[in-house]
Amino acid sequence: MEPTTYCTNIHPGESWEEIRSGVLAHAPAVAAAVCPDRPFPVGLRLSGRASLEIDAEAARAFAAEAASLGLTFRTLNGFPYGRFHHTPVKESVYLPDWRDPERAAYTLRLARLLAGWLAEGETGSISTVPIGFRQGFPVADLPAAYAAIRGVLAALADLLAATGRRIRLAVEAEPGCLIETTAQMAAFFAALDAPPAHMEHLCVCYDCCHQALQYEDPAASLALLAAAGIAVGHVQVSSALHYDGADVSRLARFVEPVYLHQAVARLHDGTLRRFDDLQKAIAARIDGVASWRVHFHLPIFVSQLPECATTQPFLRAILPLFDPSIPLEVETYTWSVLPAELKTGGLTQSIIREIAWVEATRRP
Repeated sequence: MEPTTYCTNIHPGESWEEIRSGVLAHAPAVAAAVCPDRPFPVGLRLSGRASLEIDAEAARAFAAEAASLGLTFRTLNGFPYGRFHHTPVKESVYLPDWRDPERAAYTLRLARLLAGWLAEGETGSISTVPIGFRQGFPVADLPAAYAAIRGVLAALADLLAATGRRIRLAVEAEPGCLIETTAQMAAFFAALDAPPAHMEHLCVCYDCCHQALQYEDPAASLALLAAAGIAVGHVQVSSALHYDGADVSRLARFVEPVYLHQAVARLHDGTLRRFDDLQKAIAARIDGVASWRVHFHLPIFVSQLPECATTQPFLRAILPLFDPSIPLEVETYTWSVLPAELKTGGLTQSIIREIAWVEATRRP
């Protein structure tokens, strides 16, 4: 069984030196607590800036330093390109999207780095934006985005031939984007029209918070991917807010200026209403709502808050269903904006508690 790890997008830092320092300051302590007897596979986030700053020599030195501490790298978070902490991110987190040549160039820089860190014959994955944010993305732009993705898949096939390292592009469904549901993911794979040999380099980064937000059934979601022949490259183990009732203003303390907190209302008739941010949902004052779910990553060991529950039941249902070989990463990147009572014990201890919770839950 692959050890559960965490995604380092929880650590602030955009330069290569900031990212390197953040990993080395926290990951060894986490590894010692949860994975003392074998290498700990860190889920590494590299910004666009860091991917330009790190050269081959620095990459080799970092890999050697990490290995001496029992750390390895099989998955990279290539989703947030720019600054990700302590400044308003909101919709800009999806830029550059797949219309911009820099998205493809950035992804291939990450792929070359990961190829240098993987053992020969090993497979890695890089998470990415699900094409782009829906608002302001006309359908007429889709062919260019699809062409860019096909180009990256072709380059990943060439990289495998040259290095013996298979790296897959892992598309992550995201609320408010062109791909937000499992059905939309399956439709995207069907429409991409890349050669079969190149499609082997495409997979899904399955974010549990994002699919819970869509009120999807865990088993049905994974069954739909399997029926479409879509592989899961790695899993982001994360949890959202769940509120039974119509008055979403009860969740107003989770409105904050840094991240988008998309909200989905399930009406009494079963239909869904989606809002790009929690404050917009509060202002809408819609009728007929049975419950709300809000995109706010919480420590996954939390099941109940004073004003609402969480989508932890989704995690309890889905974690035992993943193949044991698929990397699982806890991803509570919202640490800096969490309510104070959820930060008890500090960052490193919270990550350790999350990983321990996953390990206890994933075994049926």
